[in-house]
Amino acid sequence: MTVSRRKSRRSALIVLALAAALGVSGCASLPENSSPQALGTINREPTPDGPPPPMDNRDPDLLLRDFLTATALPADRHAAARQYMTPAASTAWDDATSITVVERPDTLRESRSGDKATYVIRARKVAELSADGSYRAIEGQMLENKIEMSKVDGQWRIDELPDGVVMDKAAFAKSYRRYALYFVDPSGSSLVPDLRWIATPKHELAARLLSLIGAGAQPALASVVRNELTAPVTLRGPITKANGDPDEVGVGLGGVRIDFAGIGGMTPRDRELLAGQVVLTLAGAEVLGPYMLLADGKPLDERFAATGWSVADVQQLSPAVQSQNRIGLHALRGGALAQVTETGVLNAPGYFGTVNNLQAAAISPDGQFVAAVADSGRPAPEPQRTLMVGSYGGSAFPIAEGASISRPSWNADGSAAWVVVDGEKVIRAVNDRATGTVSPQEVDISALLAAQADPMLRGPITELRVSRTGVRAALIADGKVYVAVVERRPNGTYALTSPLAIAVGLSTRAVSLSWLTADTIMIAREGNIDPVSTVSIDGSQLTSQISQNLTPPVRSVSASPQYQYVADSRAVLELTSNPDGGEPYWREVPGLGSSAVPVLPG
Repeated sequence: MTVSRRKSRRSALIVLALAAALGVSGCASLPENSSPQALGTINREPTPDGPPPPMDNRDPDLLLRDFLTATALPADRHAAARQYMTPAASTAWDDATSITVVERPDTLRESRSGDKATYVIRARKVAELSADGSYRAIEGQMLENKIEMSKVDGQWRIDELPDGVVMDKAAFAKSYRRYALYFVDPSGSSLVPDLRWIATPKHELAARLLSLIGAGAQPALASVVRNELTAPVTLRGPITKANGDPDEVGVGLGGVRIDFAGIGGMTPRDRELLAGQVVLTLAGAEVLGPYMLLADGKPLDERFAATGWSVADVQQLSPAVQSQNRIGLHALRGGALAQVTETGVLNAPGYFGTVNNLQAAAISPDGQFVAAVADSGRPAPEPQRTLMVGSYGGSAFPIAEGASISRPSWNADGSAAWVVVDGEKVIRAVNDRATGTVSPQEVDISALLAAQADPMLRGPITELRVSRTGVRAALIADGKVYVAVVERRPNGTYALTSPLAIAVGLSTRAVSLSWLTADTIMIAREGNIDPVSTVSIDGSQLTSQISQNLTPPVRSVSASPQYQYVADSRAVLELTSNPDGGEPYWREVPGLGSSAVPVLPG
């Protein structure tokens, strides 16, 4: 882009921003007599331009391939796909029973004579999509659908097909986009992402996202999060731009105005949490602010009556805030905990920095406590590992022992360190800050191992990392990666439930994982090809990371949004941006040596 074009574009954006600001100041509220509007029915009008029709004189096998592309357009009950059917088939086809994403579909002809043909669509299943947009990755399953076809006015059309939507993976990627809805964590201090895949025009996106929030978190998560956008709270009137304009809401600049009914009984904190859910969800979907939030036509919060809400106003609720590393990089080096500083590597003070038998360690997010796995020095069959918990810079005492103990993982508030003992028993080392005591508490994992669990985990569990929001845990079991829900029972005990297999495309066993963000996990796996990957918590978007400078095998990974570290066969390395604008690369952290392991808080 030339300099003059850049200046022109910048000037145009300034003019638009000024126009939007003037619009905000010119209109203070929606009419107070607007009637409440149900969340599930807002802005569902079809787009004026209909989908393109099937190509004329298309051979039946090619028409079927076009059909699998058209099914990725869900508008008007998949009107685009229904054009490929006879009127009778279109009437009979139930597109609401299921949605399946496939790859490498083959159209195999069984028979063809005159105006009739029978084909079989055979493809590998990639995922299933729920009606609410929840994504579930699938591994090792094949789809086989029989399709009957006939000619209508000289053109091949589908005459009979199974219910449910089947779409090609490439078409799915073009039509659908992943969005994060936000719900409130059990403590009411942070928001939790709930991922959904939807295909909605930009001008309808704000309404669609609010409708999904109003419908609640997906079933596996619903019992462990709160939702402020639920009955008796409803929308009062349509969503508009900040100046009241109902057209092209969420497209470009102009902001968003949302008026809620049923807010009267809410505390100021609940109103702030509602604003956080709405603002972070819309901002993450690139529906730009300012966000004029009203309660029965009046400002939801008088502090933002004139300017509206911004992301900065709710940033303290973002899970990204919980992910910030406030204590820097540590490492296990020579069996002791060490701190990596700008001037060098120093052993940590106290017990954990003076011993030489530590195998794994974790530091609480505030840097005050350490949980570490120590070599007991006893021969088998005596327990060879001991979980030690203590203060950073102070003493430590044993909490549990076993033949094996996984790398510890702390809750965001430092209230407990989680480990897996002997690959099959999960415990929380509960840290009572008031009394200075730590006690073990067993976690119920029967829901993960139950025969009816889908999928059922097979042990041993070798890695467990609690998310920074505290409502999910990532696990490696028998070399495979899962995400489970952390459920607190009324009696104060905990359980891991609702296992979801992710990273199903990995061809080798996973050996280590870490939470990169609240909705993304970084994984290290066996082998020399693509040893480090990232994957979304719903199993979508499995992406290989750059491997430049890595020397496999990669033994461990420790990540945060700002910093990512791995330990390979020769060093600890940090993923570093390229100052020349090229691909990032892994750069060795000096002074740690070949056997060291990176340690980030959490």
